[in-house]
Amino acid sequence: MSDWLKWVVLGLISIAFGIFALSHAVLTSVSVTIVVGALLLVTGAVQTYAGVTDIGLGNKILSILLGLVLLLLGVSFLADPLAGTISLALLVTIFIGAGGVLRILFALRLRGTPFFWMMLASGVLSLGLAAFILLNPAVTVALLGILLGVELLFNGAGLIALGLFRRSHLKGQRAGRPADGEPA
Repeated sequence: MSDWLKWVVLGLISIAFGIFALSHAVLTSVSVTIVVGALLLVTGAVQTYAGVTDIGLGNKILSILLGLVLLLLGVSFLADPLAGTISLALLVTIFIGAGGVLRILFALRLRGTPFFWMMLASGVLSLGLAAFILLNPAVTVALLGILLGVELLFNGAGLIALGLFRRSHLKGQRAGRPADGEPA
C-alpha cells in the first residue's frame, strides 16, 4: 500500500469511529470516563510510589498526597462511571464558559478595532454553549462522546487531506515539476 493511501485509509477509519462515537454519544462518554479513571489509577499509583521513595520530607508528603488524590479520583470514576462522566462534562463546560468570559474581556480591550465584534461574538457564543449544556442534563451525559466524535471527524478529514496532498506531491516529483504548495 502506498504511503499516501495509508493516510487516506487512516482518515476514513477515524471518520468511521467519529460517526460511531456520535451515534453512541453516551456510551462513548462513559467509555472515555472509564479510560480516564484507569489512567488516574495508574498515575496515582506511580505518584504515590514516587513519593514513598522520594528524598526530603516536604516532597515526600506532597507527592504521596497527590498520588492518593489521583488514586481516589480513579477509583471514583471506575466505581461510578456515569457520575464521573457528569463530573468531567461539567469540568469541560466550566472551561468553555471561562474561555467565553476571557474572550469577552479581551474583546473589551479590542474595542474600536475591526476584531472587536468577532471576539465578542466568540465569547458570547461560548457562554451560551456553556449555559445550554448546564440547562440540559441529557447533553451533559453525552457531551464527552459528542466532542470526541466531532474531533475524530475533523481528524479524519485532516488525515485524508494530508494523504491526498502527499499523493499530488509524489505525482509532481515524478513529473519533475513542483507539486502543489511548493514554490516554482
